[in-house]
Parts: sequence; structure tokens; C-alpha cells
Amino acid sequence: MKKIVVLLCLVILTACVGCQSTSGPSRPLIGITSVYKVDKENDSASTLVNFAYVKAVAENGGVPVVLPSISGEKILHRYVEELDGLVLVGGADIPPLAYGRQPHETVKVMPMQRYNFERRLISLWLASGKPLLGVCLGMQFTNVVAGGTLIQDIPSQVGTKVVHRGNNVYHWVEIEQDSSLAKILGAGEAFVYSNHHQAVKDVGKGLKIVARSDDGVVEALERVDGKFGLFVQWHPEAGSDVRQRNAIYGALVRACAVRNENSP
Repeated sequence: MKKIVVLLCLVILTACVGCQSTSGPSRPLIGITSVYKVDKENDSASTLVNFAYVKAVAENGGVPVVLPSISGEKILHRYVEELDGLVLVGGADIPPLAYGRQPHETVKVMPMQRYNFERRLISLWLASGKPLLGVCLGMQFTNVVAGGTLIQDIPSQVGTKVVHRGNNVYHWVEIEQDSSLAKILGAGEAFVYSNHHQAVKDVGKGLKIVARSDDGVVEALERVDGKFGLFVQWHPEAGSDVRQRNAIYGALVRACAVRNENSP
């Protein structure tokens, strides 16, 4: 446990080195979920997160806080109470039984430790109305928690017209003109860095589709109640488009700051 705490402190402190200076209100605290990796040979587990998420939050004015997959309602409620915003990161697949399906042969399920933690965190966070950004699995997970379903394998169940996963894969997505995403990016289309084999099928309650790729795959969702909830199937933090990355992560941080200013 001590090692995990030290690791998280180092991640947060390192991320803030070289951050852009700000004046006025305090920087929002942005939680970032993590990958729970099990080492069966050594009977141990690790908390991991791609540093690109941390950097994207820090460089856009937020204070990144990496969240380990720890069980316990008190801890979960404290996260929701103390954090201003949340980023849901990518990772392995959601158990198909969670949305009433049998597993496709390509499915590689995440550890239940992460599934149980994140499922509950997403549910509590959605209820809080606080700003939320879901990336790749983060979008899929939110959709499932909201009652939606997933396409379990795009190549075999949709086709290969658009390549969604591979080495340095990019493709175009078309964005709804009246969406918050279009306003954030200042465009009705985007060239995105893609690395996934699953996608949203039936959309969950309280969400709407705001972007698709040329093969019809859902590429972005938003909340329908006007609160900041943006979910993208691609990885803006890892792609080469710095403007796109800053637009999306900057929008999350600004939404947190505005909410804090308007809170009593």
C-alpha cells in the first residue's frame, strides 16, 4: 500500500512540473482512473496509467490525481466529494454479461477488481453531475453503466472499411454540428488516433450520439441533460494533434472551474 501511495504522489508532482502558470481560483482536482494489472506469478498487483492522460490534464490547468481500483463505499464517496472532475481511461474489455451478452472469442476481460470499482464510481459520478470525460473504454463503460450495450468486435461484427485498431492508426470522424464536441473542436469533423476493437451498440439512458466514423461506428457520446459529460472513442491525449488534445482536456478543466465558481 505504501508503494502505491508513493507512486501516486510522484505521478501528481511530476505532472505539475512545467505546468502552465495560472492566476485566480485554485486549479481543479481531476481524478484519472487506472489499469489494475495482476501479476499471478508473484501474487501481486499494480496500479498503472499512461502518463499521456496525466500530462493532458496538467498542461490544461488541472491537478491530476490517479485513482487506484480500491474497494469500499467510503473511499468512492470521498472521491466523488473531493474531486472536481474525472477522466475514465482505456483498458481491457468489460465483461459482456454486464450488458446481457455472451463473450465473443476476441474479448479479453478486465480484472474484476477494476470492473467493480469503476462501475460503482461511474454510477456515483453520473449522479453527482460533475464534469466527466470518458476515453475509449471510458466511453464504453459509461454506456454500459447507463444501460447500453456494446459491439464486442468491430472487424467481425461491423467490417474492416475503417481500421480502428493497430499501429499508429488514424481515421476521420463526422461530428454533429449542434453538439458540444463540435463547439469544443470548432469543426464538424476530426482526424483521430484510434486503438479499439469494441464500440457502443445500443446507447444508454441519458446519453446521445454526436459523432460516427464512415462505417457507422459510434465515436462520441454526450450527456443529454446539458451537464458536461463528453465521451470519445479515440485517444486525444495520445494523438499527434496537440490542438485537439488541448481543446478536449481544456474543456473538461474549464467545466470544472465554472462549476466551482457557481457553487455556493
